[in-house]
Amino acid sequence: MKQRKFPVITVTPKAEKSLRGGHPWVYDTEIVSAFGEIENGCLADVATQKGAYLGTGLVSEKSKIRVRLLSSNANETFSPAFWERRLRYAIEYRRTVMADDFSCCRLVFGEADGLPGLTVDRFSGILVTQVLSYGIEQRKDMIYSLLVRILSEGGDTVDGIYERNDVAIRENEGLTQYKGWYEGIPHTDSTETLITENGIKYKVDFKDGQKTGFFLDQKYNRLAIQRIARGRRVLDCFTHTGSFALNAVAGGAQSVTAADVSASAIEKARENAELNGFSDRMEFVTADIFDLLPELEKKGGRPYDFIILDPPAFTKSRKTVASAERGYKEINYRAMKLLPRGGYLATCSCSHFMKSEAFEKMLVSAAADAGVQLRQIEVRRQCCDHPILWNVPETDYLKFYIFQVV
Repeated sequence: MKQRKFPVITVTPKAEKSLRGGHPWVYDTEIVSAFGEIENGCLADVATQKGAYLGTGLVSEKSKIRVRLLSSNANETFSPAFWERRLRYAIEYRRTVMADDFSCCRLVFGEADGLPGLTVDRFSGILVTQVLSYGIEQRKDMIYSLLVRILSEGGDTVDGIYERNDVAIRENEGLTQYKGWYEGIPHTDSTETLITENGIKYKVDFKDGQKTGFFLDQKYNRLAIQRIARGRRVLDCFTHTGSFALNAVAGGAQSVTAADVSASAIEKARENAELNGFSDRMEFVTADIFDLLPELEKKGGRPYDFIILDPPAFTKSRKTVASAERGYKEINYRAMKLLPRGGYLATCSCSHFMKSEAFEKMLVSAAADAGVQLRQIEVRRQCCDHPILWNVPETDYLKFYIFQVV
């Protein structure tokens, strides 16, 4: 490999195969040797043991993911122009695929946008960011400045950037946890904002809400619920802030019950219902869904003919997949038992580690135990502002199914 300005990390044949296949990560166990001055967050070239150039990426000295590749173009200099191109590409993609929904979407989805370790969600004039890479943390001032400029050129004003860096995975990078306004640009004082999605208004608490404050990835899956809900008696399990329940009401449901174990989530759902004038058609229940479904079954009757299951991720590692599968099966089995023949079931998993094949096998088993058959209506994934990069399986995580139970 010709002389270059970056230090060089040589990797195993296994890593070489992965990188040539398009995956951007080099694990610590795949490094054979390193040459030159390597510092945490620096750029380093990655090469085969024979010296062939594979790409250049950001080094994370404390992480098992030791290098996150940015480019395999040997002529790239990684000047500010490089970062601007990446951000423009990501933003223009959202302008295209989100169209009228561009004001409320995910602008940057990490590896899927060639910006590993960076998440940026847009809630009208507020950007909520999360940085999970040491190298990106070092460059965030430049990145945020570019984001504001690129958006403003398109007529989109940024009223503040709020950092949700309160996640434990940052510690794997040697980064501290925190949340708060980014002080590099002017910002408003309120940490709540109002958004409209699928014609429904929501209050978004981006300071204390889960993740970045709102789950944007289910946007069009919620719209699919509207089409099924007309005239139905709907039970929305794990409702969180009521998004699926509200879409069911908007779709013309006869009645909707929104249930969640969190009293604070139920209160937020109630507020959102009031905001949209839906309160008279909704009931709110604070309950553990694992208790609620069997209790409803014991009471007898068929109080609902459409059940929605949108649980949190039951597994965040390969080690707990078997336990998660049991949890998924329990709630799906109970829902299938509770529904009348001809009723409808929407069910999903937001865990990358729960693969589609395993989730579908679980559904088949749950249906057999419940003595029903599943007539598939739709199989969906995360919204297109969370693009799936086929060479990076980690970007594919949300599985969403709508069935008729027969």
